[in-house]
Amino acid sequence: MRIESLQPDEVFVFGSNASGAHGGGAARFAYERFGAVWGQAEGLQGRSYGIDTMSGLRVFEQQAGRFLEFAREHPELRFLVTEVGCGIAGYTPEQVAAFFAGAPANVVLPESFRRVIARAAE
Repeated sequence: MRIESLQPDEVFVFGSNASGAHGGGAARFAYERFGAVWGQAEGLQGRSYGIDTMSGLRVFEQQAGRFLEFAREHPELRFLVTEVGCGIAGYTPEQVAAFFAGAPANVVLPESFRRVIARAAE
């Protein structure tokens, strides 16, 4: 699923870097289209939410956990998650999908992440 536009209650979730330099990939799209803030690596930014995927898997996992908690605290919003970490950061869904396991119902994960999580639950 390619996210081109958002409904009023939707948030675009993208991979960022520690400096919040949104120069490429989904981060650039978030910056140009959905209000991502240059210089802000993590958290809600306009109609987007950044997760630092470029500072190693440990940081990525921690920030994914904080994102899921944020989503639980904001059931009025619907979070559309890109294949976070699987572009410029170079990870595979098999490496990172588990970071999003147990996501609340208002988090829409990419199909590749859903498949990995479902296989792990079998």
